[in-house]
Amino acid sequence: MQQNHAQILLVEDEDILATIIEDALDTAGYQVTLAEDGQAAWEILQAGQIHFETILLDREMPRMDGMELLRKLKSSPNYNSIPVIMETAACDVRSVQEGLDEGAYYYLTKPFQPALMLSIVNAAVQQFRDYQELQENARRAERPFAFLEQGVFRFRTLEDGRMLANFFARACPEPEKTVLGLQELLVNAVEHGNLGISYSEKTHLLVNDLWQTEIERRLALPDLGARQVEVTFSRDAQSIRFMIRDQGAGFDWQKYLDFDPERAFDPHGRGIAMARRMSFDHLEYQGNGNAVLATLKLDRTAE
Repeated sequence: MQQNHAQILLVEDEDILATIIEDALDTAGYQVTLAEDGQAAWEILQAGQIHFETILLDREMPRMDGMELLRKLKSSPNYNSIPVIMETAACDVRSVQEGLDEGAYYYLTKPFQPALMLSIVNAAVQQFRDYQELQENARRAERPFAFLEQGVFRFRTLEDGRMLANFFARACPEPEKTVLGLQELLVNAVEHGNLGISYSEKTHLLVNDLWQTEIERRLALPDLGARQVEVTFSRDAQSIRFMIRDQGAGFDWQKYLDFDPERAFDPHGRGIAMARRMSFDHLEYQGNGNAVLATLKLDRTAE
């Protein structure tokens, strides 16, 4: 999955490593801006001349280190939606958890495997572009959708799931906040639920740029392609609820509710935790994991 012409900010103080990364990204079609440390990167961002879609950030640097810059990025409404890929010399669980808690969704361990690095950069850029598109669609929401009280919807494909996420977000008080989490849950119900793509299979498919091809292949199979995701929408004075059910075998959902350091180096696996933390007030998987209830509170007077 090539993301040609995407602007990448590379924050790296090791000259040789910076050259290697820059050459690999340039060969893949990316436009790379290099900053020698966090302070230089912050100044580049503040200048506002380049619209960056992903940031590769070294952790240990002079002047302003990676963690300090990460905190500044995630506390700023101008930059907090830009995916940050942290670079680290060792897989230190405590350090990785600290980065995840501060908002870094991706990690790379030095030395890098070029194919894995590019797949993670591709995933980060696509995440950013999806988020920008979802926000724009949500901003164009028609207010009559806010009067929707109840309905049952069924769909089969990822495209239809993304369309429904935009539709449902229009019925929510903060559509730009809700739409990303909805899309993650609906896409998960198709690819992992109905189509049975395992976590390890998706990793392999993304690294080898085969994910979309495999999705299309499985949707064309009579048994898998006929499966549907059912979404029940309901609203009352206190809350909005989405019950999402797929026809798959379920999965071990408990370990995906939070950002896990062990998965921080993978090109995916953050969607459920992202939805739970950022989009909904409550997220509850039921049974074997093929049903999930996502809740938004409307009446906050009791809080």
